[in-house]
Amino acid sequence: MSIATPGFRLDDKVAIVTGASSGIGHRFSQVLAEHGATVYAAARRVDRLEELASTHDRIRAAGCDVSDDDQITDLVDRAVEESGHVDIVINNAGTTDAVTPAEHQDPGEFRRVVDINMNACFVLASAAARQMIVQESGGSIINISSVHGLVAAAPNAQAAYAASKGGLVNLTRELAAQWAKHRIRVNAIAPGYFETELTEAMFVGEDAGLRYIRRNTLLGRAGELEELDGPLLLLASDSGTYITGQTIAVDGGWTAR
Repeated sequence: MSIATPGFRLDDKVAIVTGASSGIGHRFSQVLAEHGATVYAAARRVDRLEELASTHDRIRAAGCDVSDDDQITDLVDRAVEESGHVDIVINNAGTTDAVTPAEHQDPGEFRRVVDINMNACFVLASAAARQMIVQESGGSIINISSVHGLVAAAPNAQAAYAASKGGLVNLTRELAAQWAKHRIRVNAIAPGYFETELTEAMFVGEDAGLRYIRRNTLLGRAGELEELDGPLLLLASDSGTYITGQTIAVDGGWTAR
């Protein structure tokens, strides 16, 4: 008797990745395409998306500002019109607030961060789910949260970021519960500290930021982007068909303390 497990192949799947012009979204777009998916790489910086698309014939540049609901809907419509269906959504676009004590934070800035990091994820997930329900073929929605959606960000005082990422964790559970009957799986990945545009200030030289990461991570270092590939492919592919409503922390042990 031989036992075989499903692979991570994504042949004939159509994926949408937001925040694809840099960092995690850029990496995820390439990984999904390499594993067989047609990928609509979405962000505001279209020049960067076109450069990304030139690296793989299954990546499509898709300009989209996720703070605009109509642009999100248009993104899903484009994928369906061109490729016939949508199977995978990676809600990765995000922003952060400056390190500011909560008692001094501008309420408008707080709302802006929550709107991009959580509300826009709901809008895209909802638009994609409507299409997945019509398709009757299920799908996978993966929200990119953060360790600071699981634990406080302080002493890096970023209340809006922590609140939005924490809200995204529970939104993941709620959408998973609502859409399970349609075979739509909804999960989240909560990265620890990886070097991206949002975290670059923490990685300058040997300053306090990098020491803080090393001191508070059980593995004593920041993550490398390729270390997110496995969780991505597990949740996106048929290898993860019995996983929904979960948040996987990829954090070097940050949240194990």
